[in-house]
Formats: sequence, structure tokens, C-alpha cells
Amino acid sequence: MADELQDNQKVILRFIDGKMLKGYIRDLKIAEEYLYLEDESNHQLKVRLKELKAIFYVKKFEGERSHQEKKAFSVSRPGLKRAFVKFKDGETIMGNIDGEIPWQKGFFLESMKEKAFTIIPVDDDSNNIRILVVTTAVKDVAMTGV
Repeated sequence: MADELQDNQKVILRFIDGKMLKGYIRDLKIAEEYLYLEDESNHQLKVRLKELKAIFYVKKFEGERSHQEKKAFSVSRPGLKRAFVKFKDGETIMGNIDGEIPWQKGFFLESMKEKAFTIIPVDDDSNNIRILVVTTAVKDVAMTGV
């Protein structure tokens, strides 16, 4: 599912150490160790996937500072599974997983075969379109209303 995200979209890379980079991903392949980001100055940057926390596919690089992100699920949508993700740094996000859940019941995050999974934010007005969550940065995932 992660490989289905479109290339050439605006992204914000969030790193485990708190660093952020903005740009465009070309030819994302989650199975590989690296991805390539073209920053706003058209420089190609090679980024190690395991250093990332998440890739935020966004509408605008600057976002809306005054927007208060909705943190509640509204009407359930067919085919979407509700998820609550807690990162190792304490940040949490809520969203929907489109399609099958990429792990089995009783999974251990450290041993997941999937390197990442995609969350669709619950807030339709969010600047985030999709979030590609890197599994190694996650502390816990809870499914709600599945």
C-alpha cells in the first residue's frame, strides 16, 4: 500500500531526531534503504529511511498555523479502519488505514515485515493529505472500531 503513493507531491519529512525537510519525492520505493528528496532549491538529497519518523504528504509546505487539527473520528467510511498511532517520541496521530491492516493480530512492531504504513488524517481540513508512518519510529498502534 505504501508504494501506491504518488510521486512529485509536496512532502515534509519528519526525522526521529526532530529535524524536518521539505520537498518532493521522486520514485519512492519503501523496500529500499534510501529515498531521494528534491528540496525547494532543486537539490537532490539522499535520505536513509530508518532515520525517518514519517513522511507527510501535504497541500502546502507552510500549512495553516491557526488551524486546530481535529482529533476525533467522525462518520465511519466504508473500507477504512480507524487507527491511533503513538510514536516513540510521544507524538500521537489519529487516522484511517485504507484497505487491509498491514500486520497480524499480536504483532510486534520491531518484527513487522512492512517498513511503513499509510494513515489518512481524520481532519478533512488538515494540511496533511496522507501520512506514511515509518514502523521503526512507532511505539504503539491501537485500532478502534475495526
